[in-house]
Amino acid sequence: MDGRIPSGSKILDRMLEGGYETDIITTIYGPAGSGKTVLCLLCAINIARNNKKVIYIDTENSFSIERLKQIALDYKKILNQMVFLRPTSFEEQKRIFEKLKDIVNDKIGLVVFDTIAMLYRLELGKSNDIYEVNRELGRQIAYLTEIARKKNIPVLITNQVYADFEDKEKVNIVGGDLLKYGSKCLIELQITPSGNRRAILKKHRSIAEEKEITFKIVQGGVIGTKEGRGFKLF
Repeated sequence: MDGRIPSGSKILDRMLEGGYETDIITTIYGPAGSGKTVLCLLCAINIARNNKKVIYIDTENSFSIERLKQIALDYKKILNQMVFLRPTSFEEQKRIFEKLKDIVNDKIGLVVFDTIAMLYRLELGKSNDIYEVNRELGRQIAYLTEIARKKNIPVLITNQVYADFEDKEKVNIVGGDLLKYGSKCLIELQITPSGNRRAILKKHRSIAEEKEITFKIVQGGVIGTKEGRGFKLF
């Protein structure tokens, strides 16, 4: 489908009617262990197999070569197509955006940012200038939007969540409106009581909101679950 890339998961592609849109930021958010990094890996593998480079910004040291080996037998080819950037502070994250301006070209097929608000959150906790920290995050999101829109390179972001003290059922994403408005597609991941994962479409330009799928994370990737029966996704 024009303007979309396969996610690496057949059931997710069906929910998204072809995959992730190429000219926008897609944000996947949810609690720890909900499958955010796995979904990033599946998409990165798919892009790399099509001989495009993947820029993978890893702020939590979540990327695992061992996990990649479990999912992709051709992991060496995949790794050869990936460019890793691993900031350990918000200041380093800021400098990475200067690097992006030099390395983003027509050979890049995907930019993954896993997770964008982790170092931002830490910086907020120690900074005396919250306005400047928020402004810098806004600049970073604006630049990622520019990469997607002007260069037609899809940007896949993951983000953390936190509970609302007044409404325990409400899920808030770190970075709030900055991330919500900057992302044209929002996918919330939940962990179900049975241990499966639920993906809910919270925002999209052309698909009805609240569309959802259920899946299970397994050694080889993910499998879909439907009425208690598993079926292969990847």
